[in-house]
Amino acid sequence: MAKPFKSTRRGITGALEPGEARLLGALLDDVISMLEPETGPSEDPLAALVGMSGADAEATAPDDSAVRRLLPDAVRGDDDEALAFRRLTERSLREQKIGALRGTALLIESSPMTLNDEQARLFAQALNDVRLVLADRLAIETEEDAERLHDIADSKDVDNVESYLALVYNFITWLQESLVQAMLKAARLER
Repeated sequence: MAKPFKSTRRGITGALEPGEARLLGALLDDVISMLEPETGPSEDPLAALVGMSGADAEATAPDDSAVRRLLPDAVRGDDDEALAFRRLTERSLREQKIGALRGTALLIESSPMTLNDEQARLFAQALNDVRLVLADRLAIETEEDAERLHDIADSKDVDNVESYLALVYNFITWLQESLVQAMLKAARLER
């Protein structure tokens, strides 16, 4: 079983079993493939430099509800403004998220892991993105929805796809929680 993250003098340390690392790696790869832009880079060099779609690019909200959780509308109640903002920011947001996911995939190749502050922040962000996708697939919208899945903590509790996803969701939640707690402890020690 994975060891919870801990704050140490060397950084934040944690360890995954090989099977857990393979599972997390596959989840990271899945989220990366969901975030890969559907269109190629902008033809406008200035737009590409600042990470936005070209002026002629059509901005659309993602069709996949999980991708909409990862890339939500920044403006509510005004679809035109939301799409305009999406055109200006979505490409760089996708690239930033993909970078964090890929960086995390590299970090989990070694166990135990020792993370510096920036690596820990990116790792936590990547875990959050994985959790958002799993939460969407499990239709988690409220605290009550999450609680209904909370008791699935052992492989013998798994008897269908939903319970397997719930088990994975609970594992990722635990992993993220231990990482955030270690980050908070490290921040308190730095003061």
